[in-house]
Amino acid sequence: MELDQAKLEAFVGKMATDMGAAAAGALIVIGDRLGLYRGLAEGPATSQELAERTGTDERYIREWLAAQAASGYVEFDPVARRFSLTPEQAAVLADPQSPVAMTGGYYSVASLYKDEPTVSRAFQTGHGVGWHEHSECLFCGTERFFGPVYRSMLVPQWLPALDGVVEKLQRGARVADVGCGHGLSTHLMAAAFPKSQFLGFDYHDGSIERARELAGASGLSNVAFEVVDAKIYPGGDYDLVTFFDCLHDMGDPVGAARHVRSTLAEDGTWMIVEPLAGDRLEDNLHPIGRLYYSFSTMVCTPASKSQPVGLALGAQAGEARLREVIAAGGFSNVRRAAQSPTNMVLEARV
Repeated sequence: MELDQAKLEAFVGKMATDMGAAAAGALIVIGDRLGLYRGLAEGPATSQELAERTGTDERYIREWLAAQAASGYVEFDPVARRFSLTPEQAAVLADPQSPVAMTGGYYSVASLYKDEPTVSRAFQTGHGVGWHEHSECLFCGTERFFGPVYRSMLVPQWLPALDGVVEKLQRGARVADVGCGHGLSTHLMAAAFPKSQFLGFDYHDGSIERARELAGASGLSNVAFEVVDAKIYPGGDYDLVTFFDCLHDMGDPVGAARHVRSTLAEDGTWMIVEPLAGDRLEDNLHPIGRLYYSFSTMVCTPASKSQPVGLALGAQAGEARLREVIAAGGFSNVRRAAQSPTNMVLEARV
């Protein structure tokens, strides 16, 4: 078969671009871990000046800066021979509290490469790979990847979009945060609504240990965490149950939905935050879809298949499929209450 030379060159160029981006990911982790972006955010610098600011070796810094400039992550002035960050680059790379901070996600990207042999074996056997079986950097990366979105959206926008929930939280409510991971979402809600009680549940003991550490450091007294599966978490009469980016990871999301229904107060609300996706594959063939499908292949689908039932919704299940699961759990009223560029927020009531 004869190849179209123009199409071939275009595709090879795309692959070279993607390979460069994949290699640059390791350098982003280095830049974040060693404070190189934060050092450069202090002002333009030569490689020697940045090395002095950050206590690092100039020769390594020189090569790192060249790679950053070639990637378009930093600016280079060929006359002054200095590198710098624009305000936009600094917001994404240098400020961990910025609502658009992205460096933390690259720790999770690093875990995909570390865990590839394990996932490759799962491809051949059909077995799952549990969340707890992944590299440690996946857990901290997940906390930092979702952190900027949760901080900027959860309390100011998502909770107010739910019918009557903020008023309950202000008066004093019982809340279960299921699949809480490191407890970032739990902590944010507990800090915003001190009259309410928040219980965070996750089956991963390492994540719960970290959640407790963070709660202790923040001095929150209205939050507690427990290691337990989503289908058997304790308690009842919850005014609000929340699932943040975790329903699609569960082996039996219908069973989890039924348990939520059994633990809600009569007028309680189930808040489900999931990755934003269209209902058809062709709706998700874009950069965000590529990112989510990639993580879903390596993390979310294996996690579900490692559990009983193993429904494997995937991170791009789409609203229609999620509604089917929620309805099967006994909820008749479901609506999309809010969304961001990366997430949808569903509100479910009996």
